[in-house]
Amino acid sequence: MSSNRSSRRQRSVPTISDVARRAGVSPMTVSRVINGEANVRDSTREAVNAAIAELNYTPNAAARSLAGAEEIRIGLLYSNPSAAYLSEFLVGGLEQASRSNVHIIVEKCDIGEEEKRAAQHLVRIGIDGVILPPPLCDSASVLAVLEEAGVPVVVVATGRPPETVSAVSIDDYQAAYAMTRHVAGLGHQRIGFITGNPNQTASERRLEGYRAALADAGLPRADELVADGLFTYRSGLDAAEILLDLPDPPSAIFASNDDMAAATVAVAHRRGLDVPGDLTVCGFDDTALATTIWPELTTIHQPIADMSRAALELLVQDVKARRANSAAGPRHTLLDFTFVRRQSDAAPRRRPKSARAAPSA
Repeated sequence: MSSNRSSRRQRSVPTISDVARRAGVSPMTVSRVINGEANVRDSTREAVNAAIAELNYTPNAAARSLAGAEEIRIGLLYSNPSAAYLSEFLVGGLEQASRSNVHIIVEKCDIGEEEKRAAQHLVRIGIDGVILPPPLCDSASVLAVLEEAGVPVVVVATGRPPETVSAVSIDDYQAAYAMTRHVAGLGHQRIGFITGNPNQTASERRLEGYRAALADAGLPRADELVADGLFTYRSGLDAAEILLDLPDPPSAIFASNDDMAAATVAVAHRRGLDVPGDLTVCGFDDTALATTIWPELTTIHQPIADMSRAALELLVQDVKARRANSAAGPRHTLLDFTFVRRQSDAAPRRRPKSARAAPSA
């Protein structure tokens, strides 16, 4: 009787073939994505990573069993509205897991009460550690559940890392400062800014960097040039419309991520504006989206895959140290960002204001 139950449990565990069927690719392609091989198209990689997340597929379980290694099970709890960001994050995590012989459990949840239940579920199944990418890296309720259970955590891309957990991030303030100074250096005097989700501390740090750069460039602070976003494409559309509807609209818009920057480019094109001739648009993250739209985005490269790898490495070290009764304190790894200039920025044209205004009804 117990043997039958065991067989049913084994059959319920998703396989690489299940992932392949869901993504519409071959099992070999899934293997290439899991192993981080470069010869896979971005669209295919995103489809495979989405299938992995939907099925909660956990690679390398069989390999670990054959090797007889002591199992390390890491939970990756996510709720990110940007598919491009999530894809890169999964690539880094799965690649590092393959190298480290780690079992990754990918768990999706919605923001709100469900995020707490998802964290409690990971605790119940005996997870050894948890990686929290944004926006869950700033979730007080999730962190409280994991801390109370004594589960080690690494938060990724938070603007203000808690002192009680390890973290991997970039300097969001300096990155936003560098981009804003670049745009100001082109001659733009009215630079719009689209914020990220107000519940994420990285959003706050990017806004602070933008404002500090304006001040250092001798440009006045104009609150009407800051529009609220949520790190989603849809929110970018709404924010761009608000900025471009101003009586004196900006000649440049810096969005807090590439999704919102891409949305801004779409709004500009719909209004008959040339990017970058009539409007400079810059983003943040340097996801695959930055080079799949036209013109390609000038942006801040955030090493998303490397941050995921570093987080997994930190967590594995922490788990092993705890098992050896020699746990160290929380560590904060700061990775470098890179300014990437492409085709979406230029010096401002001297045109009548009406040339950038919305067409009259």
